Amino acid sequence: MMPEKISENIYEIPRDIKVARIGSEIKKFEMNVPAHIYANDYLMELMKRDKTLDQLANMACLPGIYKHAIALSDAHQGYGYCIGGVTATDQEEGAVCPGGVGYDVNCGVRLLRTNLDFADINPIVPQIMENLFTDVPSGLGSKGRISLNYSQLDDILEQGLVWCVENGYGWDEDITFCEETGCVKGASSAKVSRKAKERGIKQVGSLGSGNHFLEVQRVDEIFDEEAAKVMGLTHVDQVTVMVHTGSRALGHQTCTDYLQLIEHANREKYHRELPDRELTCVLGKDPEAQEYLQAMAAAANYGFANRQLISHWVREAFAKGFGKSPEELDLDPIFDVAHNILKIEEHDIDGINRMVNVHRKGATRAFPPGHPDIPAKYQSIGQPVLIPGSMGTASYLCVGQPAAMELSFGSTAHGAGREMSRTKAKNKFRGRDIERSLAQRGISVKAASLVVVAEEAPGAYKDIDQVVQVSHDLGIVKKVVRLVPVGVTKG
Repeated sequence: MMPEKISENIYEIPRDIKVARIGSEIKKFEMNVPAHIYANDYLMELMKRDKTLDQLANMACLPGIYKHAIALSDAHQGYGYCIGGVTATDQEEGAVCPGGVGYDVNCGVRLLRTNLDFADINPIVPQIMENLFTDVPSGLGSKGRISLNYSQLDDILEQGLVWCVENGYGWDEDITFCEETGCVKGASSAKVSRKAKERGIKQVGSLGSGNHFLEVQRVDEIFDEEAAKVMGLTHVDQVTVMVHTGSRALGHQTCTDYLQLIEHANREKYHRELPDRELTCVLGKDPEAQEYLQAMAAAANYGFANRQLISHWVREAFAKGFGKSPEELDLDPIFDVAHNILKIEEHDIDGINRMVNVHRKGATRAFPPGHPDIPAKYQSIGQPVLIPGSMGTASYLCVGQPAAMELSFGSTAHGAGREMSRTKAKNKFRGRDIERSLAQRGISVKAASLVVVAEEAPGAYKDIDQVVQVSHDLGIVKKVVRLVPVGVTKG
């Protein structure tokens, strides 16, 4: 099912019959809506190399889906949904699909500003990265620095970032400048399995591995001085810190648990079929959907708390490095956004305001100026949108724009998006070579494993500048600041 270019940077897969093999049978499924891809010609060609477009057409077959299934400019193959995929389904009669969130629930990004200039840190970047690597646990299976009992973990699952601030691990501003103020409503710790809690209780406040990172950056270019100033960024070479991680093993186990629960419910009770078993879903009105939403919200709150604790230790590491307090260094949050989450939101569907289940799988919320769900400080400019690149390329700070509500249910790309799998990257790149190449460009890398450095090589990712430019040109976001790395820690 090949897409047609319907306007600049917009491709469409028209509604059609989707043919898929289910077990030993070939079956036909009707796409309930068309599928839209937001990409330029270069990005479109990359999407054709894997199963992105096939997965997108499958998503269009979900029950109760509205308007169109969406692949954003960073889209690539994922589990069930393509990564960079967005759908909105009817709150009651539409799909609630764990594959539309994925295993790393509330993987997301936080950006902190400082009042430091690059000249202030340039002589000591390696020492700063060493401090961060020491103070923020990272790596596969890494454990956090705080010891919790299960009652405290339950509090984190239901209170999220708020728990951290109330227990001395943050500032009130951290709550204000976070999506959902750092706490997704309706979370229930009781819906998170004991196994998930056992896997997560020692990992709170740890970075993890894979594409998760902690990055010290400098402002490279300012596109909108007024919006940048509102967010506390005033000049080129100002230093920022970006944190990218999620809900670790607790989120992974929660997704696994509910995929099994919902697949069993479909097999034994609902008998609903879709062209891909990875899209197993229930309707919003089904009891299993409510259980999943409560558990997913709890895992999302864990993700917010995880980034908050890491931010607290980032502040301590900078304070130690400069002999000043975090307040003196102005280590304030700009914003924190989720990349993998399901939110019940109100959207205009053909002129009617409806409550819908918005699945964002590798997608960033991008609400425009005046939207009631963004902080008062940003009402005039729109919600800050953080779109990170790879460890050797730029990241972008943007703001949401009105076209996002019409085109993508208030969503945009979440990063550069992989161009090749981790296995291919390991076969093509050598960690030591990447580390040396980045050092020659003035980027200090501290990693638990050179294998991870190879997997996350800049060449394994798409061109972040083109990914962001598509969203900017479509009016989904507006570019505000381009950030470039000076130091990176990887798990």
